[in-house]
Parts: sequence; C-alpha cells; structure tokens
Amino acid sequence: MHDEFLCHVTAYGVCDGRRIGVPLGTYRAPTLALALWWLRDRASWIAERLDPDPEAGHLPPSALVPVADTVPDVPQLLRAWCADPGQQELCADELAAGRLVRIAASDETTEYELLAESVDALRMQRTGPALVMPVA
Repeated sequence: MHDEFLCHVTAYGVCDGRRIGVPLGTYRAPTLALALWWLRDRASWIAERLDPDPEAGHLPPSALVPVADTVPDVPQLLRAWCADPGQQELCADELAAGRLVRIAASDETTEYELLAESVDALRMQRTGPALVMPVA
C-alpha cells in the first residue's frame, strides 16, 4: 500500500499558438482517502467557478447566460465524476497500486486536468501505463 500521494490540478489553454498550463493547486496527501477527497474537492471547485449557482448573492442580475447545447459541459462532467462511486473506487484502486491517475475534461478553450500519484511510485521506476480517464 502506498502511503503518500502527490496531487495536482492544472488548466491548459492555447496562448500565442502555444499550449500553456496554469497550475491551479498542488497537495501532498498523507493518505489515500485525503488524496481522493482533494481531487473531488478541486473538481467541485472548478465546476462551481465555471458554472456558479445563478441564485448566488454575489452575482449581479443577468451576469450568467446559458451556453449553446453544443458546448461541452465541463462542470457537469466534473460533478458527475465526483458523484460516481465506481469512478472513485477505480481511482482508489489505481492509486493504491502505485499507478498515476489522470482525470481530464475540456471545452473549446481549456482542458482541466487533475493528476494524482503515489509518492513512492515517483521514487521507483514505473513499468505500467498510467490510467487515463477522460470524462468527456
């Protein structure tokens, strides 16, 4: 069992024709449970900022407008991932086995990526492929 996990969340976009990443947070989790909690918390944090509650008191009237049905719904995808016990168990199993977990969702302009991996696995040579779980 791996005891410590390094977690990152990054937003990627294109600027001046180049793909750039903007770090949105890093956490060194002392337990598997805290690593999973942090990933869910950050996914929810991103979803809330992309799609806030229209009734929130801090937003001026008519500040939010619906987007076209053809626009990928990153907030919905991230919220669905957070609420799926099967996905959480799969992530836990992969992390416990020492494999990298990547959760990614994107729209037309930005890709949001959540990564987690065992600190022990970072110290060892990995021979297995990473688990990549696109939510789109």
